[in-house]
Amino acid sequence: MLSTTPARRTTRTLTAVGGGVLVLVLLPVPSALAKPDGTRWATVTASVETPSAFDDEAGGNADADDPALWVHPTDGDRSVVVGALKNGGLGVYGLDGALLQSLPAAPAPPGATEAGRYNNVDVVTGVRLGGRTLDLAVVSDRGRDRVRVFSIDPRGSAAGAGVLTDVTAPDVAPVFSADESEVDEQATAYGLAAGRTPDGGAVVLTTRRHSTDFATLRLVAGPDGTVGYRTESRGALPTEFALPGGGSWTPCEEPGELPQMEGSVYDPASGSWYVAQEDVGIWHLSQDERGAWSQRLVDRVRAYGVPATFDEESETCQVTGDDPGQGGTHLTADAEGLTIAQRADGKGYLFASSQGDSTFAVYELRGSNRYVGGFRVADGAGIDGVQHSDGATVTTKPVGTAFPHGLLITHDGENTPTTEDADGEDRVDTDFKLVPLERVARPLGLRF
Repeated sequence: MLSTTPARRTTRTLTAVGGGVLVLVLLPVPSALAKPDGTRWATVTASVETPSAFDDEAGGNADADDPALWVHPTDGDRSVVVGALKNGGLGVYGLDGALLQSLPAAPAPPGATEAGRYNNVDVVTGVRLGGRTLDLAVVSDRGRDRVRVFSIDPRGSAAGAGVLTDVTAPDVAPVFSADESEVDEQATAYGLAAGRTPDGGAVVLTTRRHSTDFATLRLVAGPDGTVGYRTESRGALPTEFALPGGGSWTPCEEPGELPQMEGSVYDPASGSWYVAQEDVGIWHLSQDERGAWSQRLVDRVRAYGVPATFDEESETCQVTGDDPGQGGTHLTADAEGLTIAQRADGKGYLFASSQGDSTFAVYELRGSNRYVGGFRVADGAGIDGVQHSDGATVTTKPVGTAFPHGLLITHDGENTPTTEDADGEDRVDTDFKLVPLERVARPLGLRF
């Protein structure tokens, strides 16, 4: 089922029996294009990129995945980007893309097999814990099935190699696993989003690898100034979907796996969440006063409803019937990174990574989440475009002199030009791209 790109971005493709591939590729256009339905399409470029992360021994097995942004409250030029690098831990970058700090992933404790693997990261500011007010970077540790917490130095980039400090309480428990042997099986914390609640606390949603399970956690003060968490609720998304006219559809996965989620974001104006189920689409999740979850499917991937079975020999999903025409038109699986461009009035836009065709879709944040338009980050002057993006983050705030109208940061799954290793093989090269937000907002008619 998984087709592998040169940078090992896992994109889901369905292969027809005759050999055709059900993937729609949207080619870049030179400027904004208005469509008959009133939506728009644009091609934009990045102005800054971070250094390459190489997923090999020489590069510390660093594989860029998900970015977060901390905006300095008074001096935007001292804002920092925090990037999850999987086995490579965390990287902290200035707005010029330069690496300020590198933090290794947590080692495997005695008796355990798996070391830390930092998958997703989010930033939450102004959190009140234990009599203190903190700005925090929160990370899903996929290797150890924990959530890790780092305090952010208020000096920002001026703190140099001391921007982040690990303040995770030493006794935090696995999020999903019953014990350490189950942790080693790696059905662990995967996607993550965090947000500040109206009472000044912080809530975290994390999803589970190869599962439809998710959990919400509340950050709590730990011993000696550390930060821990307690589980507030658990839920799960569907694995089977009814089709019009009878029958049902289950997304094709490898044996023993379920259609997992990763990309997620908290909407502070409504206290709800958006979560991307990779082979299904984007969900809106909310809770009532009793804690019961409500789930609404905002948009579907193009291959939604297409019957397929996993072929062990080719390791792909083979289409076994006709497309029932239930799929969407804006997302090619995997549906991945989600981020919200919020306005002062609580309205705004939801950005979503359509990883399968290396594009992004934009939806209204309120109401039925109407699709507004889409864009691609293409090659620019000295900076390559974005392919197979996992995570993204956006802010509408001014971010220093370089980004006075806001900033979009995306993961790039295939950074170029390629670099060869000692054996003449291309190294797996990923990074993060920084895009001035007005380059997206103006051609798509987004209003902030």
